[in-house]
Amino acid sequence: MRQTIHAFLMLMITISVLLCSFQTRAIEVAAERGDLYLPMLEGKRVGLVVNQSARVHDQHLLDYLTDNQVNVVRIFAPEHGFRGDKGAGVYITDGKDTKTGVPIVSLYGTNKKPKPDQLADIDMLVFDIQDVGVRFYTYLSTLFLTMEAAQQSGISYLVLDRPNPNIAYVDGPVLDPRFRSFVGMLPVPVLHGMTLGELALMSVGEGWLRSPRQLDLTVIPVASYSAQDDYELPIAPSPNLPNQRAIYLYPSLCLFEATQVSVGRGSDFPFQVFGHDQVRLGKFAFSPRSIPGAAMHPKLQGKMVYGEDLRYSGQRGLSLDWLVQAHSAFAQQGNTLINSPSFFDKLAGTDVIRLALAQGLKAHQIEAIWQQEVQAFKTRRLPYLLYARE
Repeated sequence: MRQTIHAFLMLMITISVLLCSFQTRAIEVAAERGDLYLPMLEGKRVGLVVNQSARVHDQHLLDYLTDNQVNVVRIFAPEHGFRGDKGAGVYITDGKDTKTGVPIVSLYGTNKKPKPDQLADIDMLVFDIQDVGVRFYTYLSTLFLTMEAAQQSGISYLVLDRPNPNIAYVDGPVLDPRFRSFVGMLPVPVLHGMTLGELALMSVGEGWLRSPRQLDLTVIPVASYSAQDDYELPIAPSPNLPNQRAIYLYPSLCLFEATQVSVGRGSDFPFQVFGHDQVRLGKFAFSPRSIPGAAMHPKLQGKMVYGEDLRYSGQRGLSLDWLVQAHSAFAQQGNTLINSPSFFDKLAGTDVIRLALAQGLKAHQIEAIWQQEVQAFKTRRLPYLLYARE
């Protein structure tokens, strides 16, 4: 009897592994669907908007395209650089890819949008960057600005879509235009629950691009993907989002960037912890240090910081609980949590959260403020969805 049960359990484990393997194989990112887009690039002068996440199986998209005789004229690199090894906010200069010799134009240096002369010898821009589904993660702004530049220059635009690891969540205030910035350019919630391909379609359909010209836009979708699929990112999208737990906690912790509190930059677990050296926010201790390529001069560097370890938290989506708790702890000591109100409002896309904190509102009371506009956004986005939702 025991052998029969053991054999049955082994069979079920084998079936489970096979199903998981099948699901992993079934989700095929757009970059791997060369049969759909390589014919579109034949004879074209191509510009790439890419970073280290632009992979075609075990190759970078640049190498894959050059191997297929595509004429790549120029690379446009977003925040964190072409290889994704630059820290947040680090000024990035232009350069050249050492392997192919293709010139690299930084979109996180003197300009965040391609200039007309940088597009003059290009027929089509191809965008392939892994996003995490959060409005203030700047790859969305790079998508929008490069689309706008392509529209203004009269060249075509191709998005090779990738899954959104936070696609199941739509939450947070919709951006108030008064607080529009590079960390928030589109009138979408903090968590928009869309892929960048879907947002590209929405940007055109809703007339968000500021040019009278029509953009020739094509989106190659992810194959066999729906919003019910969990997608584990194969490559870290940026130095301070090193794993899936950080990606899930990022929407809830990023507002701390405009406060005195550290979110673990300069530690081995960025965006998985938070704390302060003088206002103790928990029992977990860590000390931020300089880490080349990730955090050269992190907040509270060299200080012993006390707070919360969230590495084993099941939190996903957006929660203001930790922010409210920290605000209360700082206030009790006569201290101010938010030391950059302007940046805080840009990240939030509104001043509602900051003002509500000052009024002493609880997390659930603040989160209730934007539920109506979130529902309106869900309706507005319907024509642009490429993948099944619940």
